[in-house]
Amino acid sequence: MASYVTLHLRSAPLETPQAAEAFFARVQSDAAKYLRGVRRVECYECETTQLMWDIPQPWKHLTIYDRELDEPEIDIPALAPILANYRAEGLTSQDTAERIYTYRMYHDWRLSRNWKPGPFTHMMFLLANLTPGREAEYHKWYDEHHSVEVSNTPGYVGMRRGKLDAVQVPPVEYCAGSEIILAPIQTTDLRMSLEDFGARAQGRSPSGVAWGPRSSSASKARTVHIFKRVGEPQILTTGTVCL
Repeated sequence: MASYVTLHLRSAPLETPQAAEAFFARVQSDAAKYLRGVRRVECYECETTQLMWDIPQPWKHLTIYDRELDEPEIDIPALAPILANYRAEGLTSQDTAERIYTYRMYHDWRLSRNWKPGPFTHMMFLLANLTPGREAEYHKWYDEHHSVEVSNTPGYVGMRRGKLDAVQVPPVEYCAGSEIILAPIQTTDLRMSLEDFGARAQGRSPSGVAWGPRSSSASKARTVHIFKRVGEPQILTTGTVCL
């Protein structure tokens, strides 16, 4: 059995916080009723505060489906009829922004000492790429260096990574990131966390912490997105947390 994460990225005409929470409660209920292997369903909306202001944010809403699957070729496409119903009911904007990407995860959550029991307040994710032919170097840099640097930044609490899977939820669209990097956040001051993130990367944090050089095995062709949690995550089965 392997772990898979599906990102459903969209713009939805949910005009009030109450309407958004009601829709997200339905998303979680539908996942529990109709999908196999669901461990966790989380709903987020795009933050006004972003790490990199020059990167477009084409999506307002994000649902993360975290699943353990024996038959991904059957169970990944099974999400399609549920999402089609949302479109038919006008719960997803009829534009070209909607994207559904599924990644096979390399490992479960690896959490730092910053993590406190409870839900994440925000999720930063990267649609990333590695330099061709340097996959081993890329994973070594992330596992031994960069994931530690990020996860120990104030507000950041861990990391999880995966690779774009061959099986996708239709309709299948081009994905700009062959790698997914999920970096959860628990904070009441997102701006401070992002400022220190950038300062550590540039070697000028007031804390005195400076990150090592960025590996050239990690392509600069990536986008960075920060979303804030809506409602409570629904945990359907207990997953392993790697501390």
